[in-house]
Amino acid sequence: MDLSSRTLRHLSGLLARHRRRIGSRWRRLTCGRQALLVLAHLRCGDTYAHLAAGFRVGIATAYRYIREVVDLLAALAPTLEQAMTTVRKKAYVILDGTVLPIDRIAADRPYYSGKKKHHGMNVQVLADPAGRPIWASDALPGATHDLTAARTHGIPAALAADDIKCWADKAYQGAGLAIRVPIRGKNLHGWRRRHNRDHTKIRSLGERAMAILKSWRLLRKLRCSTTRITTVVRAVVALELAS
Repeated sequence: MDLSSRTLRHLSGLLARHRRRIGSRWRRLTCGRQALLVLAHLRCGDTYAHLAAGFRVGIATAYRYIREVVDLLAALAPTLEQAMTTVRKKAYVILDGTVLPIDRIAADRPYYSGKKKHHGMNVQVLADPAGRPIWASDALPGATHDLTAARTHGIPAALAADDIKCWADKAYQGAGLAIRVPIRGKNLHGWRRRHNRDHTKIRSLGERAMAILKSWRLLRKLRCSTTRITTVVRAVVALELAS
């Protein structure tokens, strides 16, 4: 896996403290091995069956071990209110949305994104000026428009309350003065064209945050229940912030 040993040590220590707190007895896997199991699942997208065979445990045991750590990590991910503490220290932030692909049939219309042409879950992400993720929202059905999702999570209101500058793409037109979007229209000239060019240079760094999240291959094709996707995304964000 293309992860540093620091990430493994961090997760192992977190798990060791968790086991002491709950008074856990002997287990088939040590804290280090359980942490490695979880990282292999999140980073490489390995299935429970493959992981169970590789770590010589049952499929049910692999599932239980992974779910335990993912829930533990998700609880450490910042809420929007907590993220605002970090955001206030930045010159500005970048807002962007992504549709994480999920395994669903054509009948599941609420999860079908007309823009992306596949079923998925809409996740909103705030990134710092360098393109590093700061916060990720709860997952909504893929048919949800980015502007609707941002308003549902209270992002425009939170940014406006603290007078935080935010750059976003044209999908967020009408989100409010706190969120700066490009000028609409084709064949723009003069200062309007220069404005959009400069805006794109700033906003494009938000794509790096999406690339960082999707480097965790599990997020490229989620096969779990839609009720678990928010937890998985939060777990990934917690690992990224810790590293």
